[in-house]
Amino acid sequence: MSTNDLFTRAESAAQFLLSQTALRPTIGLILGSGLGAFADSLTDASRVPYAQIPAFPRSTAIGHAGQMVIGKAGAIAVAAMQGRAHLYEGYSAQEVAFPIRVFGRMGVRSVILTNAAGGINLKYQQGALVLIKDHINLQGHNPLVGPNDDRLGLRFPDMTQAYSRAYGKVAQEEASKLALPLEDGVYAALLGPSYETPAEIRYLRTIGADLVGMSTVAEVIAARHMGIKVLAISCVTNMAAGILDQPLSHQEVLETGEKVRGQFEALLRAVLPRIAADLS
Repeated sequence: MSTNDLFTRAESAAQFLLSQTALRPTIGLILGSGLGAFADSLTDASRVPYAQIPAFPRSTAIGHAGQMVIGKAGAIAVAAMQGRAHLYEGYSAQEVAFPIRVFGRMGVRSVILTNAAGGINLKYQQGALVLIKDHINLQGHNPLVGPNDDRLGLRFPDMTQAYSRAYGKVAQEEASKLALPLEDGVYAALLGPSYETPAEIRYLRTIGADLVGMSTVAEVIAARHMGIKVLAISCVTNMAAGILDQPLSHQEVLETGEKVRGQFEALLRAVLPRIAADLS
């Protein structure tokens, strides 16, 4: 996909989505495995399957509904993705990050990204919500590879604050008001789809990772390239390989996501008005 083609496709997809609703969201959400139910609670909602959005990658992972929901959380207009594309599904990093490009062309200026992750840090418990404060990209891919389109962003975007510290502080404050424990940590992104080996988890812990997953990083890079602020929250749906003497399964990921749904949605509803105020 050429840079000009990328811009044109993103613009086309954005205009198509905006034609489906009178709302003009400035906040986008990407809801990961087992966490997509928040979008079902949006009011005045328009629901658009990814298959209908021009050039949009379709999600094939279990637990990803594969539709864009544009609606209101309280009085706040948001665009929420129920599910995402992953590199392990056969997509390129540029394709995985394409929804962020579409968000940007829709007028979105902040994104909240969520995912299911394996817990590496031994102080985490299964079901914990963790604020991502930084990441380690071990996927071997970057959505910015190739010619740069200056209409999307600078050639060499700064990643010093890939995750907004101000938004992280907001999340911590709102979690405290809800009496909801919210850890923070560094997210390591691997290619997947196989889970990591115990030796790989020991390696990840050694290099400073607290969480491990197979998503999010390409989206964050594309967001920062476009000047979009990022808040990211992981749900620790399982402890990583070798920590507990039991096999890992995707069913466990989905079940844990369902268990923490209420806490997760409460935190999102508390954070959204403050992010919206930041954008006004």
